[in-house]
Amino acid sequence: MKLIVILFLSSRLLPSLAQESSEEIDCNDEDVFKAVDAALKKYNNQNQSGNQFVLYRVTKVTKMATPDAFYSLKYQIKEGDCPVQSGKTWQDCDYNEAAGAATGECTAIVGKRLNTNFSVNKQTCHITPAEGPVVTEQYQCVGCVHPISIQSPELKPILRHAIEHFNNNTNHPYLFAVGEVKKAQSQVVAGWNFEITYSIVQTNCSKENLLFLTPDCKSLLNGDTGECRDSAFVNPQQRIASFSQQCDLYPAEDFVPPPIKICPGCPTDIPANSPELEEALKHSIAKFNAENNETFYFKIDSVQKATVQVVAGQKFSILFKARETTCSKETNQELTESCETKKNGRILSCDAEVYVIPWAKQVYPTVNCQSPEMTTLLRRPPGFSPFRSVRVVETGEGTIRHLRPCEYTGRPQKAGAEPASESEVS
Repeated sequence: MKLIVILFLSSRLLPSLAQESSEEIDCNDEDVFKAVDAALKKYNNQNQSGNQFVLYRVTKVTKMATPDAFYSLKYQIKEGDCPVQSGKTWQDCDYNEAAGAATGECTAIVGKRLNTNFSVNKQTCHITPAEGPVVTEQYQCVGCVHPISIQSPELKPILRHAIEHFNNNTNHPYLFAVGEVKKAQSQVVAGWNFEITYSIVQTNCSKENLLFLTPDCKSLLNGDTGECRDSAFVNPQQRIASFSQQCDLYPAEDFVPPPIKICPGCPTDIPANSPELEEALKHSIAKFNAENNETFYFKIDSVQKATVQVVAGQKFSILFKARETTCSKETNQELTESCETKKNGRILSCDAEVYVIPWAKQVYPTVNCQSPEMTTLLRRPPGFSPFRSVRVVETGEGTIRHLRPCEYTGRPQKAGAEPASESEVS
């Protein structure tokens, strides 16, 4: 069966004090495919048994345009029909159509220095069996080895024993914790045999200070990782009578995300309760009250966002909400601290730009306020690219134009391959 790969690419701007440029990435961007390819190959290479996983679709891509390209990826995978020991790449595999085929979702951070290959800095994958836990009654051979749910409570004491065994019998200076259980099997004998495959992650707790893991031990984002395959025999008294373990450690990637550059003249965020804002807000609401035709004064209700920029003085950009007060302009010459906001008073959404020149003691505010119902915010659904193709259908009643999500079918392109033809675009 022909492999169908659907790529939904959605890129967003990364907030940055340095005003780093970001870009919307087109669906057939070759570098996106290379980044995902590097991440998926690394995940498949860490598995010692079972089948390889194959790319199903990319749901999120964020790229920061720096001299060293930097991608944040989220993608979905499905179990393929190629064993991990087959020597094939995931592009050569088809989806496994068996009812028990697993699926998964991965998040990864992938970087590429100039003139080098893509490097996977961090990756986490969550694997889910297609039909959930498999019950023992489905197997006619009661004494045979059969898979069990990776969430089974039977595994907890074994995993606790396993990680203690690993930490006590390795020379690594830091304690490790269990990461993700990937596979579990059991067999009924005069007791129970268990086989478990799981990942381990380095924590911030050193063996010099602690002998055992505690709740304060947290996984390190850029620490060493590994994979363990354990065999355990639990006797009828529910005790671990025998145990064996084989673990492989993977040193952390030597990749550092690009540093945020400092831009002295660029806007920088400041807290909503910053004392710096007091004078700018005071002049903003005073200007609004002086220029509108409202019967009652308005008062600052809350500040949503504020930035400051060093120019010939300071330029404040502020988003805030103003609420109607009980003080009318007929009986009050100005807005005072004693003016209370009405419980059901009108609320306005405002944006202001305020130039402050301290040495000249001059303030120049510009304010624009409007009712929230006048503002319509269109949101793009997650997982869809802003680049959409248009399908034109000729009917007896005229021409109909259909917008479609950016969606590709056919085998995923390998590096350097020609783009998919129009006949392959759904």
